[in-house]
Amino acid sequence: MLAAVIVAGLLFPLAGGFGYVSNRAAATVDNVSAELVEGTVPAVSTMVDASGAPIAWLYEQRRFEVPSDRIANDMKLAIVSIEDRRFAEHGGVDWQGTFRAFLTNTSSGGVQQGGSTIDQQYVKNFQLLVVAKTDAERRAAVETTPARKLREIRMALNLEKQLTKDEILTRYLNLVPFGNGSYGIQDAAQTYFGVDAKDLSMPQAAMLAGMVQSSSKLNPYNNPQGVLERRNTVLDTLIQNIPSRADEFRKNKAEALGVLPEPKALPRGCIAAGDRGFFCDYAMQYLANAGISIDQLDKGGYLIRTTLDPAVQNSVKASVDSVTKPDLDDIAEVMSIIAPGQDSHALLAMASSREYGLDSGAHQTVQPQPYSMVGDGAGSIFKIFTTAAAMEKGLGIASELDVPSFFAAKGMGNGGAPGCPPETYCVKNAGNYRSPMTVTEALAQSPNTAFVKLIQDVGVTPTVDMALRLGMRSYGEPGSSGHGSQSLADMIKQQNLGSFTLGPLAINPLELSNVAATIASSGKWCPPTPIREVIDRNGKQVPLTQAPCEQVVEPGLADTLANALGQDAIGGTAAGSARTVGWNVPVSAKTGTTETHRSSAFFGFTNAMAGAAYIYGDSPTPGEICSFPLRSCGDGNLYGGNEPARSWFAGIKPVLDHFPPTAFPPTDEKYVRGANNAQIPDVGGMPQAQANAALVAAGFRVSVVPQPGSQPKGTVIGTSPNGSAIPGSVVTLNVSDGTQTAAPPPPAAPPLPAPPRLPPIPIPIPLPR
Repeated sequence: MLAAVIVAGLLFPLAGGFGYVSNRAAATVDNVSAELVEGTVPAVSTMVDASGAPIAWLYEQRRFEVPSDRIANDMKLAIVSIEDRRFAEHGGVDWQGTFRAFLTNTSSGGVQQGGSTIDQQYVKNFQLLVVAKTDAERRAAVETTPARKLREIRMALNLEKQLTKDEILTRYLNLVPFGNGSYGIQDAAQTYFGVDAKDLSMPQAAMLAGMVQSSSKLNPYNNPQGVLERRNTVLDTLIQNIPSRADEFRKNKAEALGVLPEPKALPRGCIAAGDRGFFCDYAMQYLANAGISIDQLDKGGYLIRTTLDPAVQNSVKASVDSVTKPDLDDIAEVMSIIAPGQDSHALLAMASSREYGLDSGAHQTVQPQPYSMVGDGAGSIFKIFTTAAAMEKGLGIASELDVPSFFAAKGMGNGGAPGCPPETYCVKNAGNYRSPMTVTEALAQSPNTAFVKLIQDVGVTPTVDMALRLGMRSYGEPGSSGHGSQSLADMIKQQNLGSFTLGPLAINPLELSNVAATIASSGKWCPPTPIREVIDRNGKQVPLTQAPCEQVVEPGLADTLANALGQDAIGGTAAGSARTVGWNVPVSAKTGTTETHRSSAFFGFTNAMAGAAYIYGDSPTPGEICSFPLRSCGDGNLYGGNEPARSWFAGIKPVLDHFPPTAFPPTDEKYVRGANNAQIPDVGGMPQAQANAALVAAGFRVSVVPQPGSQPKGTVIGTSPNGSAIPGSVVTLNVSDGTQTAAPPPPAAPPLPAPPRLPPIPIPIPLPR
C-alpha cells in the first residue's frame, strides 16, 4: 500500500507547474496505451507466386505472430517462471518488487533494480520496437530513469484492465527479440530449432526463455556455455515453481542445447528471390503506386499473392539463359510474358539474362532492366504503330503498298544523309523486295521504304499517339526526352521524325510486351499487373489503386491487325527460328532490329500469352552485336528473327499446353478491305484526265508517272497503291506513254487430227436354253 501511494503521488501531481507537465505526459501515456491495447506489431509480409510458393519475405523485424493455441504451454511456463512468477496474481505491477526496486534506486540515485513484470516488459519493448521511430525515441524508451519506470507502471495497469492474462502473455511472446535477427517466439523456434512454436520441448523453451534477458549476449552460436547455464537457471526456477515435474526438469538440465548447426533465418527482400528478383522488385514498385508503401510492406504482415506463373517463369528464364548467357559481357536479354484479358493484364513471367544481385563482378545487377527505358530501340516492331494508325484512318490489310528501293520523305526530320536534301528523311531497303505488297505481306517481310512512305501519309503525330495508346506510356512522361520537361513523344512530334516507324529509340521492354497483350485483348489496354490480391494480417483483402483498363482501338482493328501479323512465323523474318524450335501453332509476330544492330527484339502473342524478347547492349558504351554466337563485334548482324525470336519461341512452346488452344481472332471486313472513304476507284483503262477527276472526287491527291506502254498515250495502266489508301493521301497514276507496240497474238495452234475409227466390238448373243 505504501508503494502504491508513493507511486501514485509521483505519477499524478495535482498542483504547480509540474502538474501541467504531468498532464501532458499523461496524455502521451494514454496515446501509447491505446496503441498497446490495439497491439499491432511489425510482422513479415510474404510474397508468393500463383501456386502459393514464396518468392520473397519483406520485413523490418523478422516476426510471425501466432495465436495462443499455437504456442507450446511449456514455453509459457518457462517464460513466466524466469521473468514473472507472480504473473497470474498481480494486476500488472508486482508491488513488492516495485517497492524494493524503488527504495534501492532512490538511495543509489539511479536505476539499479528493475522489478519489472511481464506487463511492464511488454510496455517497454512495445515502445522500443513499435512506437519509437527515431534514435532519440528509442533511447527514451529504455532510459534508466524513474520517470520511464513510472510511465511503464501506469501503462501496465491500464493494459490489465483491457486484456486477459493469456492475451498479454501471448503478445509478449510474439513481440520480444531472441537474437540473430529473430523477433517473436514463432520465428525464434524456427531460427534455432527448425520447429514451430507449438512444438517446442521444455529444454528448447527454457533456452529461449533465458535468452530474453539479453538476446545479444546470450547467443548460442557465440556463447554456448553462457546460454546453457542460463537455460539451466530457467529449469531450476521451474523445479522450484512446479515441483510435480521436478524430476523431468532435472533430466532436461543434462541435455545439450540441440540448436541447428547455424541459424535458420529467412532471407530478406527481393535480393534473395533469385531469378524472381526483377519481378519482386517490380511488384513492390507497383504496390507502392497502388497505395501500399515499402515501409508498410516491411511491417504489415501482408500476404501478397502475385500473378507469376512458375511454369512460364521457369521456361522463359531457361530459354533466355540458353540464348544469352548470364556471363556475357556487355549484352543482356529481357523477356516478359503477359496474359491478355479484358479486365486485367496479368504478368506471368519476367526474366533477364542477368542475375538479380549486387555482385557486378559476377554480372549481377539490381537495375530494373525489364521495366525501364533501356537499349537502342525495338526496330521494325514500331511499324505496327504506323500500320494501326493507318488502319484507323481507313487502310485495309489487303491493300497494296508501294515498295520503292529508295524513298525520300519530304518535310520530315532525320535528314542529312549523303545526297538527302534538308528537311527530308531518306531511307532505303536492306534487301530487294517486290513491289507492290499487301499490308500483311509488308508486315512479314518488313521493307523500310513502304512504312516510311506510309508514316508520311498517316502522319507522325497519329503514329506516336497510337504507340502511346497501345502501351508505350513512358514516351509520354514529362522529361522523358532528356530536354527539360518535354516528353519524348512531344519531341518526336515536334521534329516530325519519320524514323519513328523504324523504332530507333530506347524502349521499356515491359511496355512493349504489354502492347502485344493490348492487341491480343482486342484493343483493350490494362496496366501490366503483377498482383492478384493482397491480404492483411486479419485476413481481409486490401483495396489497391490501379489504372483502369481502356479500349484504346476498336476490337475489329486489333483483331484484324493480329491476323495481319500472323505471317511472320510462317514465311516472314522469324520463320527460320520458328522451324528451329518446332513451332506449329498460330502466332502473331513481328521482328525488329535497329540500323546499327545495337539492339534487337521479337514481339509475339497468342490468345493466351503475349510478350517481347529484347536483346541490347547494357554497358555504358554499347556497341554492335553479332549473332551465332551472340557477342559484341565491330560490324553487327543481329536481327530480331535470330536470337530474340528463338528465345521467344523456345520459352513459350513448352507451356502452350497449360493454356487454351491457340487460334486467331475473327477479322473485321472493314479493316481487311478498308473503310469506304479509303477505297481507290478502279481507273484502269481511263484517260488520264478522267482518272484524275475520279480520284480527286474520291478525296485523294494525284501524282502522275508516265510508263512505257502499249495502250494509247495518256491511258491509265494502274494506280499505286491500289485497293485502299489513307484518305487524302497521294495516289500515283501510272500512265502509258504509248511507246510500246502491242505484241501480235500468238498463232493459233493447228487442229488436232481426228482419232482413228475402231471397228465395232461384237456383242455375244445368248443362246436359248
